Amino acid sequence: MATRKSQLPEYSEASIRVLKGLEPVKQRPGMYTRTENPLHIIQEVIDNASDEALAGYCKNIIVTLNADGSVSVEDDGRGIPVGLHPEEKVPTVEIVFTRLHAGGKFDKGAGGAYAFSGGLHGVGVSVTNALSSRLEITVWRKDEQGRAVHQIAFEHGEVVAKLKSRAAGKDDKKSGTLVTAWPDPKYFDSPGIPQAELQRLLRSKAVLLPGVKVTLVNARTGDTQSWQYDQGLRGYLSEALAQSTSAPPLIPMFEGQQYAGPDADGFAEGEGAHWVVAWTEDGAVVRESYVNLIPTSAGGTHESGLREGLFGAVKSFVEMHSLLPKGVKLLPEDVFARVSFVLSAKVLDPQFQGQIKERLNSRDAVRLVSGFSRPALELWLNHHVDFGKRLAELVIKQAQTRLRSAQKVEKKKSSGVAVLPGKLTDCESDDAARSELFLVEGDSAGGSAKMGRDKEFQAILPLRGKVLNSWETERDRLFANNEIHDIAVAIGVDPHGRNDSPDLSGLRYGRICILSDADVDGSHIQVLLLTLFFRHFPKLIDKGHVHIARPPLYRVDAPARGKKPAQKLYALDDGELEAIQDKLKKEGIREGAWTISRFKGLGEMNAEQLWETTMNPDTRRLLPVAVGDFGLDQSEARFNMLMGKGEAAARRMWLEEHGNEAEADI
Repeated sequence: MATRKSQLPEYSEASIRVLKGLEPVKQRPGMYTRTENPLHIIQEVIDNASDEALAGYCKNIIVTLNADGSVSVEDDGRGIPVGLHPEEKVPTVEIVFTRLHAGGKFDKGAGGAYAFSGGLHGVGVSVTNALSSRLEITVWRKDEQGRAVHQIAFEHGEVVAKLKSRAAGKDDKKSGTLVTAWPDPKYFDSPGIPQAELQRLLRSKAVLLPGVKVTLVNARTGDTQSWQYDQGLRGYLSEALAQSTSAPPLIPMFEGQQYAGPDADGFAEGEGAHWVVAWTEDGAVVRESYVNLIPTSAGGTHESGLREGLFGAVKSFVEMHSLLPKGVKLLPEDVFARVSFVLSAKVLDPQFQGQIKERLNSRDAVRLVSGFSRPALELWLNHHVDFGKRLAELVIKQAQTRLRSAQKVEKKKSSGVAVLPGKLTDCESDDAARSELFLVEGDSAGGSAKMGRDKEFQAILPLRGKVLNSWETERDRLFANNEIHDIAVAIGVDPHGRNDSPDLSGLRYGRICILSDADVDGSHIQVLLLTLFFRHFPKLIDKGHVHIARPPLYRVDAPARGKKPAQKLYALDDGELEAIQDKLKKEGIREGAWTISRFKGLGEMNAEQLWETTMNPDTRRLLPVAVGDFGLDQSEARFNMLMGKGEAAARRMWLEEHGNEAEADI
């Protein structure tokens, strides 16, 4: 009879597998693309054609749904380079389709192939190739020998027909690229491409590329559709609103566009945005945003910038004309609630959330779009005062509706009002769903947080020193500790046990955020506060109210280079610092040309830095606290071992076992 030990799988050097080439994509396709259907891998090819149009070299994009299930994308751009790559000594077109992180979008300096592009990560079409059973490419291109036609084919990501070239005919002036892909159905939930989604994608490309003709040919049915917009975003939004259930716009559509010039402060030349905005009184709203022609269905920081710009302009107009009734305060959602818009941003080096690029994360995009959209709308409103007053009426009505709704909730709360702690700097909003409380380590950091916060919905409670280890403290003795007393009174919920049913109607803040230094002492304070919440306020964790703010440990100042302005980049830890330095090297910045600052504590950050990196909802990284897969019993046992007074021996054993995993912060 075999022993249990012999039945266990062997773990040796041979157990470690290195994925090469396109294998990572085939092993984990969901990390690189959407796997519901093959549309996204076709979109990667369409995006490349769109980048040629964005750069001004392409006037026609044709997408064909072939009878055999393949999809062809053809453009009349410059054609993908086919000569031997100077470093790799392989045809460049082959590298583009077989190597991850290879492309023409990395070099943003002078002489780069693309100043602005949606394809950024160099992963796109290599993923298309990896997840296709076959892929064929034809390139028409002019070189020193004249015009030529080049062809190459792949199967399952591997070259099956090496690059072949032939001279083009004397009258053949054609240039561009034709890519035909047969998506492999085994990687997708459904092998079919959703027609309506593809049509919407192609139409949006035409809208965002004025003068470019985009055509969809369905060889299976014989149908052909073309889109070519001269009126751009305005016509597109008008059409979309007409097709939705929305009422006609309350005021004329507000359209604007602005791009940074060569002397712009903090932005590269050409960065900016084009927007069209409409307010309707009822019905569905239409909201679409793009970054370098890539649809960002989950929004991101460019949308946040538009929201901030519109709010600032409308608020300024309302205050200038004294239109706001007494007791009513405008919030961004009052202005944004009935907005329909199409927004197209151009960002030199966009940072997306994930390879499928559904959401823009670039912090500077908030300032970029708001800085351009606010002055333009302010000017327009003050030149069209009647329309401005009509818009103000709609926005004020939204604010009054919100206030009435909040008051209904307020009446349900208990009438017993506790005296709030004196060092609490409260927020102005009474809406618990929106408001946030930051428990901040130290008085100096508390001062920066007070100056940097949004006082409308963010409250600050500074904590002196380390909070009491409350793991074994009886509930009726908790309030003997001033810090714990102040926390409990500020949040408006009494201490309770895991099996209790506490009254949470008095909760004053929807988010309770622990904000401590990014060092070992800060981590210790996090643990002490998490112990307090886990032991004595467990329902707040269960309901998702407790969060950990993540301030950066490092700041990297990179010099200006070509079109790229000077950058301020922030890293949470050593791993992110290394990634930032790798990125700067890839951008061609000489190693050592940048400077690295280490924040010893929150007190070293000024109010603007703390807001931008840690408190601004649009750019921060807030970590929600939950029990998770570890399980309640295991979590309780671990807390007991770490925080229990009689557990010194267990702690010592645990430290001896795991001590080599710690990184000393000396």
